[in-house]
Amino acid sequence: MIIDMPDTTANDVNRRLVRLRDEGGAVALGRVLTLVVLADERDVEEAVATTNDASREHPCRVIVVAPTGDGEARLDAQIRVGGDAGASEVVVLRASGPLLERRDTLVMPLLLPDAPIVAWWPREAPAEPSADPVGAMAHRRITDTTAVEDPIAMLHALPAVSRPGDTDLAWARVTLWRALIAAAVEQPPFESVHGVRVEGEVRHTSLHLLAAWLGDRLGATATVVPVDGAEAITRVVLQRKDGDIVLDRPDGRVVTITQPGKPERRISLPIRKLNEALIEELRRLDPDEVYEQTLAKGLPLVEVEGAA
Repeated sequence: MIIDMPDTTANDVNRRLVRLRDEGGAVALGRVLTLVVLADERDVEEAVATTNDASREHPCRVIVVAPTGDGEARLDAQIRVGGDAGASEVVVLRASGPLLERRDTLVMPLLLPDAPIVAWWPREAPAEPSADPVGAMAHRRITDTTAVEDPIAMLHALPAVSRPGDTDLAWARVTLWRALIAAAVEQPPFESVHGVRVEGEVRHTSLHLLAAWLGDRLGATATVVPVDGAEAITRVVLQRKDGDIVLDRPDGRVVTITQPGKPERRISLPIRKLNEALIEELRRLDPDEVYEQTLAKGLPLVEVEGAA
């Protein structure tokens, strides 16, 4: 069910939500968090579809805030419940004019009581997410450096402004890679790794984060290697004196793992979709110390092959 509320207020939207709960059973009970999505208008429908998928594992109230212009102050709202909202209830707020300057005041009346708040920017994000009015009141702040206009510049700006609770969907996209690599390294023979090469689409920031994590954890030189025509990570090489560990995924679907003295293994590892990355990040609401260390210590040491 979709309910349109043109030229309204956030308090009126909240009262309508309460009435829906009382009349039709569209309840906030069982919701584990409030997810505030700060989107461009072009991203609203994709963001709603993504949060609908995520809500099946993390029931939540979703508040999508999108700008509609710089004219007079006006708020148009839309409430989606039932089949149009997955396992959540979705409120889309389209705001214009002065209302955009303090988006936190738009969402405050709609926050679930005593529930964590997660802020997500599907595309461009503030230079310092924790200083944003909505970001400041959130327990977790999710950006996506793979979706911005200049992903590498944004990624390298993050260490200076990162605060506990910040994270990046590019980091969630390498979780399975990290698990596979850790399992491979922890098998005998236990040799030190002196070099790491992560190959693929150089603008895909997951390559840089994976290389940074490996370099920091293994104390090895970490290099990102551009591959023409790649979509994401295509190959990871851990260089060792007596033979390399190689994880090869040229097709973006299946990774082949080879290492000295062991049979070749093939494991399904498709490129993670947006909804899968968001679900991954919503599984934890506490600060991610490993991500913070990767940004602060590992990322500055990553080299890009062929870069000036």
